[in-house]
Amino acid sequence: MTPHWLHGAEARLPVEGELPGFDGATGWLNSPPLTEEITRGKVVLVNFWTYTCVNWLRQLPYVRAWADKYTDQGLLVVGVHTPEFGFEQDLENVRREARGDRVDYPVALDNDYAIWRAFDNHYWPAIYLADAEGMIRYHHFGEDEYARTEMAIQRLLGDARSDVVTVKPRPIEEPGDYRTLRSPENYTGYARSEQFRSPEGFAPERSQQYTVPDHLGFNDWALGGQWTIGEQATTSNAAGGRILNRFHARDLNLVMGAAAPVRFQLLLDGEPPAAAHGDDLDADGYGTIGDRRLYQLVRQPGHIADRTAEITFLDPGAEIYSFTFG
Repeated sequence: MTPHWLHGAEARLPVEGELPGFDGATGWLNSPPLTEEITRGKVVLVNFWTYTCVNWLRQLPYVRAWADKYTDQGLLVVGVHTPEFGFEQDLENVRREARGDRVDYPVALDNDYAIWRAFDNHYWPAIYLADAEGMIRYHHFGEDEYARTEMAIQRLLGDARSDVVTVKPRPIEEPGDYRTLRSPENYTGYARSEQFRSPEGFAPERSQQYTVPDHLGFNDWALGGQWTIGEQATTSNAAGGRILNRFHARDLNLVMGAAAPVRFQLLLDGEPPAAAHGDDLDADGYGTIGDRRLYQLVRQPGHIADRTAEITFLDPGAEIYSFTFG
């Protein structure tokens, strides 16, 4: 049975405007440049992403599955990689992460935000769906609405089936636990950070010895040791640098990396994480960072409460960009 919202699709999938082209792309992965001659006659799904975005990673299994299921029926999935952080502008970084994330469909690199502006887009992730005449008929911002989006794909393809894909996500791709999530994304660079509680305050762009306060309130964070706080990232200048965060969420992730491997240990409320360890460290809290990407550090299996994560970097050179939760 076709869902009620898709009856009378011309009314339920209104024309939202013409599909902009991809002329502003600074490069391409998995495809030569896509011109209007190539896209016209196909149903086109445009997915804005940046590879460190946890919300996009949770959406990705569905986008992959739609590309696998519907390409032979006339669907063209196009990823538009618009970087949030400077290191995401690097072609080899994007190529590496796209390969690891099994992004096999065409990807337009949007380092100058030209395609982002052409769509008047404001979100990661975002989906725009255009019909075979090149008119946008559907959009969705953020996670969820997967069945609704797939049904819109089916309608524009003339696919009368009502079945939708099932996915088997990797741990980092699994949905967040929004029933218990009370901590928002936060950044460590001085341009966008909030609730930084080391008593020294920000000393932008210079090495500074920071101290951890006696008390961290809810969603506060702090540094201990020698660090340099930049516009986008905070970098440890000596072994033993610490970063702490008081949070309430099932998952704790950090966008971070280093020019050379950096070992670290994470403690939860002063103890090794044990069964609460994430995919990028072991039960004793030990892990190593290298490639600049999203690292899953904590996934709590039981009761969710306010916790303090303390991460000690055993080597210098750790670059910390942002905390995300789920």
